[in-house]
Amino acid sequence: MMEIALREAFAAADVEEAPIGAALFTADGELIASAHNAPITLHDPTGHAEVLCLRKAGETLSNYRLPGTILAVTLEPCIMCLGAILHARVSGVVFGAADPKRGALVSNLEGHSLPFSNHRLWHVGGVMQDECASVLQRFFLSRRKR
Repeated sequence: MMEIALREAFAAADVEEAPIGAALFTADGELIASAHNAPITLHDPTGHAEVLCLRKAGETLSNYRLPGTILAVTLEPCIMCLGAILHARVSGVVFGAADPKRGALVSNLEGHSLPFSNHRLWHVGGVMQDECASVLQRFFLSRRKR
């Protein structure tokens, strides 16, 4: 699962976007959709990998609800992406690197079990953490050197 999200992260880096990738799967592990960050390319502040992936999945399944699905993402989702994940009724999130600055699933917010949300999801963090963190670190290090 995370390998596909990581491939998307590399694709984002290739077009000078922050290297974050996401992939959505059925409970049986079948790929439904994948995407990478593209807010700069799309001129869209909502162009995060998770949101774009959920949009593609909704189109593929002809449904805005995605119950029974698992989202793999290379970086812990932000609060905007968490909102989209909850509204889509994704069952679980697997993420690579934690995001201590903006992460809304476990780092700064217990987004998986918000008391005001009627949807709960499970999560697993740290999957391929080193690889996911490394692509981000290399990308931002190269940008600082410019």
